[in-house]
Amino acid sequence: MDVLLVNENNKVIGKEEKLKAHKKGILHRAFSIFVFNKKNELLIQKRALGKYHSPGLWTNTCCSHPITKNLIEEAKNRLQEEMGFLCDLEEVFSFIYKADVGNNLIEHEYDHVFFGKCNITPSPDPNEVSDWRWISLNQLKIDVEKEPSKYTPWLILSLPRIIEQINKT
Repeated sequence: MDVLLVNENNKVIGKEEKLKAHKKGILHRAFSIFVFNKKNELLIQKRALGKYHSPGLWTNTCCSHPITKNLIEEAKNRLQEEMGFLCDLEEVFSFIYKADVGNNLIEHEYDHVFFGKCNITPSPDPNEVSDWRWISLNQLKIDVEKEPSKYTPWLILSLPRIIEQINKT
C-alpha cells in the first residue's frame, strides 16, 4: 500500500510504499478518528498483535492513510472496515507530528482528525483490533499519564487537543 507524501502545507508531493515511508520517517498524509458516545466517552481500541508497529497498544477509534483527496469518505470506509460500523464524521483539526514507534520505524504524519458521535457496539476486524472499550477523556488522561507505554504515541500527542476541542462544545 502506498501513502501520499505531503509537505508541511499538506500539498501532495509524491507517493511512497507505506513501510518505506515509516522506515525513512517521511511526512505523509493520515487521518485519525475519535468516536464518542452519548456520555461523551471515547471509543478506543487495542491494536492487534500482528500489526507491524505499535502492536498491543491502546489508541484512538481508528486511523489510516488516505490515498485519494476524499478524506471523509476514506475515513468512513476505514471505520467500517476496521471497527464494523458507520457514523457521520466531521474534521475538527489537523496537526503534524513525528514519533518513534519502535522497530526502527517513525510515524511522521500530517494527521487529519475526525470526530464522530455514535452509540453502537463495534464488531472490529480481529486482524486490526484485539480489544476495545469506551472511556471518559478524564480517565484516559489519567491512564496515559500513569502508564504511557500502553498507548500509541499519536494518541498521547493528540489527547490535549482532543480534550480542548471537546471542552469547546
